[in-house]
Amino acid sequence: MDESPTPAAAEFLTGQLLIAMPTMEDPRFAQSVIYVCAHTPEGAMGLVLNRPLERPKFDDLLRQLEVAPVPPARRIRLCAGGPMDNARGFVLHTTDWTGEGSLQVDDGVALTASLDVLKAIAEGHGPREGLLALGYAGWGPGQLDAEIQQNAWLSVSADEAIVFGDDSDAKWRQALAKLHIDPLLLSGAAGHA
Repeated sequence: MDESPTPAAAEFLTGQLLIAMPTMEDPRFAQSVIYVCAHTPEGAMGLVLNRPLERPKFDDLLRQLEVAPVPPARRIRLCAGGPMDNARGFVLHTTDWTGEGSLQVDDGVALTASLDVLKAIAEGHGPREGLLALGYAGWGPGQLDAEIQQNAWLSVSADEAIVFGDDSDAKWRQALAKLHIDPLLLSGAAGHA
């Protein structure tokens, strides 16, 4: 029997990157790169990867959450994961560490919302790579699909360099480069053929 996914299932973007088109008018998502953690008929959830947070600092967040030791043996980047529930934290990380409640998104990436991962990182252990996102981006049933059809987003396979890389300013261009696209050619100001 053929075990290939149904056409609808093949379109789900879990584990992919969403790249905002240059024409994105919503300032919360302009030039954003989003890692899609879940995409089902019920909706989608993702984390914006290229909006670093200056405050709180990782050490300050550990103090606030009463996670020891402070200062930690290791630190991870903090970013604004999206406009929804920005008081809630999600650690996106490599699958070499998982804890109770970790959701394996794909072969190499997991998502953990419990303090266990922060404790492990503070102690100098935990996943090899990770980032802490405060808040998330969410879409209702069919909403993301409709936005893609309206050319608001492009999608591309994720890779560790973009997901966990330190250069937030370069992520949008790096993601477009994976598709061999020059952002100037996507801009309405680039001219007409």
